[in-house]
Amino acid sequence: MKKRRYLNHGEVKGQTNPEHQQSQRGSVKMFSGWLVAALGLTMARRACSSRSVPDIAAYFGTKTRYEEVNPHLLRDVLTVNASVLRPPDTERCVPVHLTAVIRHGSRYPTVKNIRRMQRLSELVRREASGSAAGSGGSADWLQDVQSRWEMWYTEDMDGEHRGLPRMTDSSGQLVMKGREDLRQLAVRLSLLFPSLLTEENVMRIRLRSSSKHRCVSSVEAFQEGLQHHWGDTDVHYRHLVDDKLMRFFEHCRGYVEAVEKNRTALLEVQKFKHGPEMEVVRRKVAEKLGLRQHQLTADLVEAAFFLCSYELSIKSLHSSWCFLFDKDDAKVLEYKSDLKQYWKRFHGYTISGLSSCPLFHHIFRTLDKAGRPRRSTDAPPEPASILIGHAETLLPLLSLLGLYMDQTPPTADNYHAQHGRSFRSGLIVPYAANLLFVLYDCQRGPRLQLLVNESPVRFPGLETEDAPLYRDVRAAYRHLLDGCDSQRECEGTGAGSRGPNIEL
Repeated sequence: MKKRRYLNHGEVKGQTNPEHQQSQRGSVKMFSGWLVAALGLTMARRACSSRSVPDIAAYFGTKTRYEEVNPHLLRDVLTVNASVLRPPDTERCVPVHLTAVIRHGSRYPTVKNIRRMQRLSELVRREASGSAAGSGGSADWLQDVQSRWEMWYTEDMDGEHRGLPRMTDSSGQLVMKGREDLRQLAVRLSLLFPSLLTEENVMRIRLRSSSKHRCVSSVEAFQEGLQHHWGDTDVHYRHLVDDKLMRFFEHCRGYVEAVEKNRTALLEVQKFKHGPEMEVVRRKVAEKLGLRQHQLTADLVEAAFFLCSYELSIKSLHSSWCFLFDKDDAKVLEYKSDLKQYWKRFHGYTISGLSSCPLFHHIFRTLDKAGRPRRSTDAPPEPASILIGHAETLLPLLSLLGLYMDQTPPTADNYHAQHGRSFRSGLIVPYAANLLFVLYDCQRGPRLQLLVNESPVRFPGLETEDAPLYRDVRAAYRHLLDGCDSQRECEGTGAGSRGPNIEL
């Protein structure tokens, strides 16, 4: 069967044919032309949208498109740069295993945000005054929104909405763009690792997913990307649903009690929400809308910002709602989002990182097995482990690994001092974010490289090398490999880890 050829910067080749897999959920008949059409739609959208992407597009926090992190994908969604793989030049190294922890693709809003957007839409239609909105096109914009813009988001777009049949398109939460995110990522990884993600290896590629519809849809889309790339016309899904691994935070009582259900855990977020920076943004937006100050709450300001972000991530449109915000406003709203992610999922509380111990141990057990010395008669190592979850899956793991740790934690009072911070959730966990562990077989022994969103990131304490010896990585994390006991930390005896992280 003839395969399409994708060009990339590193002259990386794809692999070809035989053999299919019996699906866990059965097989679904699909045609390669469908993928071509989907990619064509992406190209058409890109051609229209790349010229009009709002200059605030990189400030949407966890609602940021993956393309804002890797802008070259706006030109070619299948661009691969093999130079990101950096084993030492002085040794002969071959990739032998890939573990990828991936966030689901672009999704519909939650019911909570849809309701906020509905309230905002109704308020603008009913109360906003074009005459009071001043000059600069505000009056025309308001008239256009009030007369033409439709509130097309409905509550049944949220997969948690009750009464929806499991796995219908509407309850999957993933939008078509979200499926494209994962299909395209699968193809890029196949091009980057042509000896691992091959059709010949399909039975030995392990795929696991959270049970949430957006993640199941994402793991399916990833498999579609792989198999269409290989030239298969029938896609056979084979993945496991594993919430204990991919939604570990729900199974950690210490985290649930100390952070998730603790009203004081997000105190910094609440303080900033009603602080001077947010107040400036609220007044500016109210003036543009021609609303009285008391009518527009901070939550409704955020709803307008979300409308801009969702229109871009779902439809690739520069929405009229983006008009309400300039870059300074966007940075303030991004900071509010980052405060929430930092104190709820990241370095703010030690227990947040420790809750990811099950996933951490799973990854290193997989790497240990893949890097173990073998006789010539032994079976080759598992080529790849694909784990698909949430931003809430990646952030605690990144925290446990010690990445993106700023010298001073973000708080409600130090916004202006945090402009150069490394923790920006939109650049770390956008839609389709990925954390890649690449194990190499090298002359001096196995080496491990880390990539975040397809870009090299060095392990803390091992910053002199992109791909340090695996034994050195294990030594650096020995305290976690020997002592990261989720039972002890999550079930009570490790209660000292439940307060704010005092090591920051």
